[in-house]
Amino acid sequence: QLQLVESGGGLVQPGGSLRLSCATSGFSLDYYAIAWFRQAPGKERDEVSCISKSGGRTEYVDSVKGRFTVSRDDAKTTVYLQMNSLKPEDSGVYFCAGSRRRDCGSRFFYSYDMDDWGKGTLVTVSS
Repeated sequence: QLQLVESGGGLVQPGGSLRLSCATSGFSLDYYAIAWFRQAPGKERDEVSCISKSGGRTEYVDSVKGRFTVSRDDAKTTVYLQMNSLKPEDSGVYFCAGSRRRDCGSRFFYSYDMDDWGKGTLVTVSS
């Protein structure tokens, strides 16, 4: 089982930046695609970005393209989500999750695609 721990959330003004981290352990990321999901109050948990098992492919939902960047460190233990030009609608709890069954790229992940989850980190974009 892959363990995932998110960090880096907080309160930021519109237009600001945050970098989220997802520290993993228990399994090599060579076997897991990692996705970042966002859940706003009263809404479903939706994927915003993913990075493939090889680390060579990334995907973004249209609303964050050009503003968010997902990456992985060379040790293949931590996945990052750099979030720039933040908007109030980016607010929510951000979860990282891993999937062994599917890779990033053919379609967006749904929650049921994911095998292991972190507990989430809260991002609030507000003035």
